[in-house]
Amino acid sequence: MAIGKNKLFSSAHSTRIKKKQQDVLGFLEANKIGFEEKDIAANEENRKWMRENVPEESRPATGNPLPPQIFNESQYRGDYDAFFEARENNAVYAFLGLTAPPGSKEAQALAKQQA
Repeated sequence: MAIGKNKLFSSAHSTRIKKKQQDVLGFLEANKIGFEEKDIAANEENRKWMRENVPEESRPATGNPLPPQIFNESQYRGDYDAFFEARENNAVYAFLGLTAPPGSKEAQALAKQQA
């Protein structure tokens, strides 16, 4: 899947992965954040691109990175855990590399920090 020009790589691989993907998708849709979902289960090219573009320091110790993986264009933004942490901290727009809309919790928190 991609946010704006972002990509969210997904797969229907397991129930746990599917729930994480649905969590990210639901948040993006509810907040009207544009994205493009890229299925790695049905498309080898998407799988290869995702695996090659997740930074070395963000890869698991063994095996390949699992979806969902989030990119803004070709810039890696993080995995589900990073997304979840950003959401808990009202910092998802910053996490995605986007400007928080005026009046949003994130924009209000940012304004308080800058005051």
